[in-house]
Amino acid sequence: MRILHTMLRVGNMERSVKFYTQILGMKLLRTTERPEQKYSLAFVGYDDEKRSAVLELTYNYGVERYELGSAFGHVAIAVPDVKQACERVRASGGKVTREPGPVKGGTSVIAFVEDPDGYKLEFIETA
Repeated sequence: MRILHTMLRVGNMERSVKFYTQILGMKLLRTTERPEQKYSLAFVGYDDEKRSAVLELTYNYGVERYELGSAFGHVAIAVPDVKQACERVRASGGKVTREPGPVKGGTSVIAFVEDPDGYKLEFIETA
């Protein structure tokens, strides 16, 4: 068994695909349009779905905003340089919610940002 994908509901598919591909460097792997069911899907990730878990972005026609609730935490992304990743997000008008620095009680360098729909993404610096 393995994790295949995590689904995030988005309020604007074009905006979300742009964020994940152009800002975070993921690849648009595939899309699906389901007009009769009134939704669209876009799968994005850093590698092929057969080798890596990816994100499924789901746009439900006519829904521009979701209440995120308090149960979901974040998606963690390994990055070579946390400061540089935060600067890319900030330069695109995105929101950095925790500046780069060591994790509490540890030495790993992390930061948190939000995607255009408010989902939290944790950047973890890897050598």
